[in-house]
Amino acid sequence: MKTTLNLNDQILGRAKTQAAHEGISLTRFVEDALRTKLMDDSRKDSAFRLDLKTVRGHAPPNVDISDREALYDVLDRP
Repeated sequence: MKTTLNLNDQILGRAKTQAAHEGISLTRFVEDALRTKLMDDSRKDSAFRLDLKTVRGHAPPNVDISDREALYDVLDRP
C-alpha cells in the first residue's frame, strides 16, 4: 500500500543512512521500525507474571558465612 507521510528531515535522513548501511530499502527499514514499535507496545499491555518454582530438599547447614573456616568445613564435606 502506498502512503504519504510528512517526516522530519533529520529523522528521514538518519533513516535513509541507516537503511543504506544495513543494505535494505527505506521502505523495509520503516516497516521494520514500525513492526518493532508495535510489538513493544503490545508487550507493555500484557501483565508480567513470574512463576516461581518450589524445590524441596534438605535444609542447608547452619553456618556463619563470615567464619571462613566454618564455611570451608561445610564445603569440604563429602
